Amino acid sequence: MSSVLGLKCMKCGREYDPSTTRYVCPTCGNDGILEVLYDYDRVRRILTREQLENDRDLSMWRYLALLPVEGRPASLTLQIGWTPLYASKRVGPQLGLSHVWFKDDGRNPTASLKDRASAIAIAKADELGEHIITAATTGNAGSSLAGLAANAGVAAYIFAPASAPAGKIAQLRVFGSHLFLVDGNYDQAFDLCMEATERFGWYNRNTAFNPYMVEGKKTVALEVAEQMRFEAPDKVIVSVGDGCIVSGVAKGFHDLLTLGLIDHMPQLIAVQAEGCAPIAQAVISGEPVTYLENPTSCADSIVAGIPRNHLMAVRDIRSSGGLAVTVSDDEIIDAIGFLGRNEGIFAEPAAAASVAALRKLANSGDLHQEDRIVVLITGNGLKDVQNALKVKGTSMTIPPRINAVVQAIEEGF
Repeated sequence: MSSVLGLKCMKCGREYDPSTTRYVCPTCGNDGILEVLYDYDRVRRILTREQLENDRDLSMWRYLALLPVEGRPASLTLQIGWTPLYASKRVGPQLGLSHVWFKDDGRNPTASLKDRASAIAIAKADELGEHIITAATTGNAGSSLAGLAANAGVAAYIFAPASAPAGKIAQLRVFGSHLFLVDGNYDQAFDLCMEATERFGWYNRNTAFNPYMVEGKKTVALEVAEQMRFEAPDKVIVSVGDGCIVSGVAKGFHDLLTLGLIDHMPQLIAVQAEGCAPIAQAVISGEPVTYLENPTSCADSIVAGIPRNHLMAVRDIRSSGGLAVTVSDDEIIDAIGFLGRNEGIFAEPAAAASVAALRKLANSGDLHQEDRIVVLITGNGLKDVQNALKVKGTSMTIPPRINAVVQAIEEGF
């Protein structure tokens, strides 16, 4: 039995019955993003520390009482969530920080955090009797939906910009999705996906349209808290595109605070690329979000010139006492190597943006030595090998002879 009470429009405050309203507020339209309301008294009786300590389901479904579904879909057998939280061995100390952790969501089945939302999409579609799911994507959301849909035996129609990284397009093809490569950017692919949803009636996974996707993404925060024995971090650094992941993180910690499982709300630090930073600029300036027509960055996963979840994201960042920072593409590429060399974690550009922000804030004195900081690694570097190859590494070409190896070693290689 679900603990959901209803859906509430974050713009006008009207509440709706989930059985009659599927996506956005009927009054406010696409700006009327709906938030899921829970019966926290019921959840408090079910989701306890003792229950979690005895739960052997090491996946996102261990938090079923805080999810907007009736149960774990039997058709979906991939293990999603409960990804590792690594205490930093070298990055933190090099930056003068004593308590840094990396939450590596690149370990999910399709190698990104987006699997958490896609799992909820599969579950909701199953409850509604829907057999076709669609999504717009810069790459990760689509490959996530495609992989999970393949496992669950449902069809996925994906709209992605033709410029998406080859690794992500490869995933979409391997998983057997119906892939539309759009001759345009992500925002145009999103709009086309919305038109197709209206035309064909497919179930839509798009975040900031489907209110349940934030609920899947919030499980990353639930896991972080539990893995830290419910001693919530002081700060969480999150790369931001449409703004749904940062709102998911906010919702997860809000739920835990309401339930009395943590004693404070972490400060959210939103990171965007300099070439696409509408949410960051709004947080920094205090002004409304300004859309961008032709945003660019090597971090394709966070390139959203029209961030669909900007109202909620800006609200959540500000209400946490958080801040926003922008990083350059050069800083992002350098951070891929910095993280890999020092921690053995391979991050795609969007994920490495958070590491670049960690370095930037540490060097500027905005972080303190004793701050307890969690950095979200939202996707694996194998998704974008082309950009990873830009990282400066140590290599040399030699003939297949041992004396060449000896010479290289003697010369300090």
